Amino acid sequence: MRRAALSLLVAIAAAFAPAAPAAAQSRDVVVFAAASMKNALDDAVADWGRRTGGRAKVSYAASSALARQIEQGAPASVFLSADLDWMDHVQQRNLIRPESRANLLANAIVLIAPGDSAAKGPIAPGIDLAGMLGRDGRLAMGLVDSVPAGKYGKAALETLGLWPQVASRLAQTENVRAALVLVSRNEAPLGIVYATDAAAEPRVRVVGAFPADSHPPIIYPIALTRDSVPEAAGFVGWLRSAAAAAHFEKQGFTRLP
Repeated sequence: MRRAALSLLVAIAAAFAPAAPAAAQSRDVVVFAAASMKNALDDAVADWGRRTGGRAKVSYAASSALARQIEQGAPASVFLSADLDWMDHVQQRNLIRPESRANLLANAIVLIAPGDSAAKGPIAPGIDLAGMLGRDGRLAMGLVDSVPAGKYGKAALETLGLWPQVASRLAQTENVRAALVLVSRNEAPLGIVYATDAAAEPRVRVVGAFPADSHPPIIYPIALTRDSVPEAAGFVGWLRSAAAAAHFEKQGFTRLP
C-alpha cells in the first residue's frame, strides 16, 4: 500500500511539474576561435542567437593554443583556426569531423604604428624597418613559430629581405591581439597584425600592407570537433551562410566560397 501511494504521489508531482524551457534543454555550443575573429564572431554569434534561440560560448586565443587544448580534451564543439596548419594538426589526430571542414574566410597582414607615428610605407624590399623602430623599439608580432599571424609575418619579412633587420628586435606575443595592444598603447613603435585587427583599433594606423605573394594565403578554416554536440552543426551552417558573411565582411574579412 505504501509503495502504491508513493508511486501515485511521484506520478502526480511529475504531471504538474513545470516543463523545462526548450532553450534550457539545448546545450551551449562551445566554440574555439582565433583571437583575430573576436569582433566579427561576437556579432555573428549574437545574430544567430536572436534568430534561433541557440547559445554559443566562444573562447578566443591563438590557434596554436586552441588546437593544443582540443588535443588535451577540452570540450569544444567548433574549431575556427587562423591558418590551415593548426586545422591539419587536429585533423591528423582524428579530433575533428573531416566532412564538416571548410575554408570560411580570408584576411591580410599589415604593418601598424601608433596613431601619432610618422612611420611611412609602402612595405617593400629596402624599407628601413630598423630605423622606424628607433634605438630601443621592438616589432610586436605573434610568436613566429606557432601563432599564425606571427608565422605569416615572418614569412613576409623573409620574402622581402627584411628579416635580418628585425630578427633580434621582436616583441613576440601569445596571440595577435596582444601585439595590437602593445602598439595601441605606444609600448611598441611597430607591429604586424591582420588588416581586420588594425581596422578594429582606432589608436593605431596602417603603415602599409604586406604584398599578398610575400606569404602563404591567410585562410581561416572551420570544422566540427569529433565530439561536438548536435546543435553545433546548425551553428556552423549559419556561419557559412550569406547572412553571417555580412558580419565578417563588415570587419574586413573576405568570405570564401
